Amino acid sequence: MTEIKQPEATTDVTSDLEVVTPTSSDAPAVATVETPATDARGRRGAQGGDKRNQRRPRRGGRPERVRPEFDQKIISIRRVTRVMAGGRRFSFSVAIVIGDKRGKVGVGIGKAGDTQAAIEKAVRDAKKSMIIVPMNKEGHILHDVHTKYASSEVMIMPAPGRGIVAGSSVRTVLEHAGVKDVTAKIFSRSKNKLNNARAAVEALKLLKNK
Repeated sequence: MTEIKQPEATTDVTSDLEVVTPTSSDAPAVATVETPATDARGRRGAQGGDKRNQRRPRRGGRPERVRPEFDQKIISIRRVTRVMAGGRRFSFSVAIVIGDKRGKVGVGIGKAGDTQAAIEKAVRDAKKSMIIVPMNKEGHILHDVHTKYASSEVMIMPAPGRGIVAGSSVRTVLEHAGVKDVTAKIFSRSKNKLNNARAAVEALKLLKNK
C-alpha cells in the first residue's frame, strides 16, 4: 500500500515578529510655522516680518549741501541752430545774473551743447564781469543814473519806502545786487532781456558815493 503524505504544517512567521507601534515620544517632530498677524485690511503688521516697510540705515549719511557763494537766476535760455556742411548743429545759449545781495552783481552768457555746461560757462563769464555797487548801509543808492546799452535804455532812481519798482531783467539785477527802494524805468522798446540786464549793470556803474 502506498503511504499518503500529510502536508507539513506551516509555521506562522508573524507570530515571531514584534509589532512596534510608535509612541508619542518616538514620533517625528513636526515644525510649526507661525503666520504673521494681519490687520483688518489683510496687510502685514510691523511684527509680521515684512522687510519692505523696514528702513535700512544709511551708510555714511548724506553729505550736507554746500551753499553756493552767489545766488543765480537764469534770465534767458535759447536753442541756437548752426548750419554746417554735414547738417544742422544745435546748442544752447544761457544768460544768467549772479550776485551776493550785498553789493556784488554780474551778468554773463554761455553757450554749449547741453544746458548744464552752458550754465557753468555763463556763471564763469558773470564772475569775470562782476561789479561792486556803491550804496549806503541801508542798501539805498544816492542819486539817479541813466544809461544806454545797445538798443536798451534804462534809468534808475532812488525811491525811499517804495521797495523795488522795476520790470524785466532789470529787477533781477537790482535784487541780486541788494539794492533797495529804487524805481527803474526802461525807455526803449527792446525785449532783449540780456541787453536790459547789461544796461542795468552799466547804470549801476555810474553810481558814486557822495
